[in-house]
Amino acid sequence: MPSASRMIRPVLLRFCALSLLLSFVLLTASPVPAAGNAAGNAAAPEEQKKIFNAETFTLANGLQVVVIPNHRAPVVAHMVWYKTGAIDEDPSQSGIAHFVEHLMFKGTQKTPPGDFSKTVRAMGGQDNAFTAEDYTAYHEVIARQNLETIMEMEADRMANLTFPPDDVLSERKVVIEERRERTDNDPRGYFHEQLRAALFINHPYGSPVIGWLHEVDVLDRDHVKAFYETHYAPNNALLIVSGDITAAELRPLAEKIYGPVPAKNLPARHWTETPPLPGLATLTLHHPSIHQPILQRLYRAPSYGQNKQDSLALEVLQNIMDGGATSRLYKTLVVEKKLATSAGMSYDGTNLSDGTLSFALTPADNVSLDQLDHAVDEILRILIRDGISDQELRESKDRMKDSATYARDSLMGPAMIFGQALTTGAAIDDVEYWPAHIESVTAAQIQDVAKRYLNPDDYGMRPYVSGRLLPAETPAQEPGSPAGKATP
Repeated sequence: MPSASRMIRPVLLRFCALSLLLSFVLLTASPVPAAGNAAGNAAAPEEQKKIFNAETFTLANGLQVVVIPNHRAPVVAHMVWYKTGAIDEDPSQSGIAHFVEHLMFKGTQKTPPGDFSKTVRAMGGQDNAFTAEDYTAYHEVIARQNLETIMEMEADRMANLTFPPDDVLSERKVVIEERRERTDNDPRGYFHEQLRAALFINHPYGSPVIGWLHEVDVLDRDHVKAFYETHYAPNNALLIVSGDITAAELRPLAEKIYGPVPAKNLPARHWTETPPLPGLATLTLHHPSIHQPILQRLYRAPSYGQNKQDSLALEVLQNIMDGGATSRLYKTLVVEKKLATSAGMSYDGTNLSDGTLSFALTPADNVSLDQLDHAVDEILRILIRDGISDQELRESKDRMKDSATYARDSLMGPAMIFGQALTTGAAIDDVEYWPAHIESVTAAQIQDVAKRYLNPDDYGMRPYVSGRLLPAETPAQEPGSPAGKATP
């Protein structure tokens, strides 16, 4: 069975902006130019070229297949993405999508429990899986000659999981232990979970992907089997193969192996919405393992699917604010004013519902969180009032387009990029022509989205949640007082 690390926590991914590849994965969620924008129409010919030259076709049972040729080595990355995740869970069943992901390694009649990963390793390959709010994905990296075997095993577990009762119970204990290790015993993870719950009131994004402990603890075989039988089907999936293969070579295999898997009648995807909220919320958590205070802000913002133009502008804004040592946030707070030792901003628009904007800052010695908080507000006011310079815009676009060039060298990277994009509302051309769409963003668009989504003096009905993660309080704290508190 794969290790507990196979679940890529979306929360953690959104704060890993320093990774060039993951940055690009996030950036691909916003690929549509503003209508009538002259800059977009005037993009240079090389910017109109496709990045990956992906090919696609769809099987009769509804399975979409994407092939990303890369012939540098006789190796392929094989990914199956299911368009289901935590957002599809019934109330009181948080964590069930992730639980099913675990049980996908517990066997079918053809492949006994644990044999899937053993077979992959015996062929010299690697396999893994992860669950997010909007999707669940399974992937293998193997020699080209072993692709057919992998496809047969994946197609088998797409429809034929057996859910051995003893394995369901034992794997539930594994999931609970994973939650304890990653969240309950990690104040940073636990605190961020609370921030999202406060931000996404009355919305499934407010529940953690791994689930609330008391709800996971009562999930049983009937629950997970019902979720699997409802959401796992070829017409609710996406097959991506990246590497030493072409669509012409893959299509006969896909039709032979995945084609016989029957399609299903899928339920409509719907979810409750976060209501308008008039007031700011501040969460404070004191913990003995925290030695340096951390200030966080979490905002709701439009995702690619909700507002393509705003999402694209927010991506460029994020890069201007947090694109390296010369970016606005770091340069102002760390280098010039010396109010912080670290300062970062992140935007994630790869969601079916709301996206998020976030700030994470660590104060310098003898600087209070209130001082740092006010300094962030002042940076935002200047941004809204004066906008950005031509040089900032040009440098940001160049950095972002360079990341697209580097992403082509990866085997798994392109498969991740297309998977995230296509399961959250984007199209293949949105990814392929991403550099041209980045080039279309204007300074006026960036100033406009900053004013509408980050205005410290007018946050409307979409207020941010502020978080303060602090060292343990002094012994003067009253006995029995809570470790964390939320105040309006």
